Amino acid sequence: MDENRLPEGFEAARFSPGFLDHGGPYYLKPRADAPQIVGLRIMPHHINFRDAAHGGVISTFADVALSHAVYDAERPRLTPSTITLGVNYLHGAKLGDWLEALVRIDRLGGRTAYTSGEILRDGEPVATMTGVFAIKRA
Repeated sequence: MDENRLPEGFEAARFSPGFLDHGGPYYLKPRADAPQIVGLRIMPHHINFRDAAHGGVISTFADVALSHAVYDAERPRLTPSTITLGVNYLHGAKLGDWLEALVRIDRLGGRTAYTSGEILRDGEPVATMTGVFAIKRA
């Protein structure tokens, strides 16, 4: 696949500048009745000495996807802060791989959100993830 071509339905996430500029770029695709899919193309700045995506890239991607689902769950938007993040690494990702994070909000309480999901490459799991987030409502 052409590394500059996005899969159908994805658009640039345009997250606020800062740290996320270094981990991405990230992309979003709407899903009916579920949190948006977050996408990431593995690029040269994501690769470790083993020519695979660094584990920190995968864990950052997990945190971005899980927290974005919480952020986007209500209007006005929520302000999530990570309390815990768990990532289980199942397979490596290589340069040029397209990854998609599918997220579930398992429970959205008054002050805490519980999330889970998986990161997929061509429909196969690369990692599973869970997150708990403190939330602030406007």
